[in-house]
Amino acid sequence: MTRVTAEQLATARGCVLGLMLGDAVGVTGGHLPAEGLLRATSAGQLACFTIEGIIRADVRGTHKGICHPPSVVWHAYTRWASVQGIPGIKRWREEDWPDGWLAQVPALSVHRGSAPATVSALQVQAVLDPDKDRVWTSVGAHGLTRTLPAGLVEWWHPEPGRFAAELAATTHGPEAVDAAAMGATMISAVAKGHGVEESVERTQRECQSFLRMLTGRPFAEAVQAAREHPRDPEALTRLVPDGRALSALAGAVYVALSFPDRGQLHDALLFAASAPHGRHAAATVGALLGARHGVNALPVGLVSRLELAWVADVLARDLLAEFVR
Repeated sequence: MTRVTAEQLATARGCVLGLMLGDAVGVTGGHLPAEGLLRATSAGQLACFTIEGIIRADVRGTHKGICHPPSVVWHAYTRWASVQGIPGIKRWREEDWPDGWLAQVPALSVHRGSAPATVSALQVQAVLDPDKDRVWTSVGAHGLTRTLPAGLVEWWHPEPGRFAAELAATTHGPEAVDAAAMGATMISAVAKGHGVEESVERTQRECQSFLRMLTGRPFAEAVQAAREHPRDPEALTRLVPDGRALSALAGAVYVALSFPDRGQLHDALLFAASAPHGRHAAATVGALLGARHGVNALPVGLVSRLELAWVADVLARDLLAEFVR
């Protein structure tokens, strides 16, 4: 049996908890309440179901010998929509559905902001058909944030970027799909111990062969801004002018490069969240820096207030148990 190393565990926990923490901090606009729970939004909720779906896909592949992972993750999203009480979602069976332990977590059934592209796709396409390519048009950031955990599974899928793209393409358009591919590839690179700037370079090189919309060097402006004007609110606002997936990823790159030290994660999250459209950038930078520095770099005072801390920690541990062990 291959054992999970302490480094792998710290990386996976840091990434997933960092994502959830960034999601919860992002919605505050950088103005954290002095006390009380830091609550997840629909982005964090969907990321939880992504991880559960990835685990289930591997279990199915192992036991059945055949599996289409995006379909299994799609099924996980229908469970999220069901516990949210969203109408027009296919029931997969009459009794004991939605199944799985996440369906029993009260915080995941509370409506916390919309995910319109994901919901519309789930309502329109009751069952994901891998033989029929349906092209969606949304450029929204949910296509990025919910697929970031795919970057942790390179030992299972040799190209996590392609895998994340497949997951994003079930609900989002080509630009968001490309952003998802690059986001997961960056997570994979920092998880291997590469610095953020090196990870950006590797990501642009490794993804170039299959990106559909983002050609050239899409993060050149973010990297240059971090070198010349780090921690500049105006620069961040220019990089994140809207709620697109690409904007969230560019903003996260800028923030991660502006706050490179492990002791700066708290400040990085607040800075990302302070931008008018920064909440998804905060979730993304939380995942990036959490994977880069490990779980012990996350601010304990904030993690202790995180509504989904236990859920995120269990999911990260389960993911490693499934794929490494």
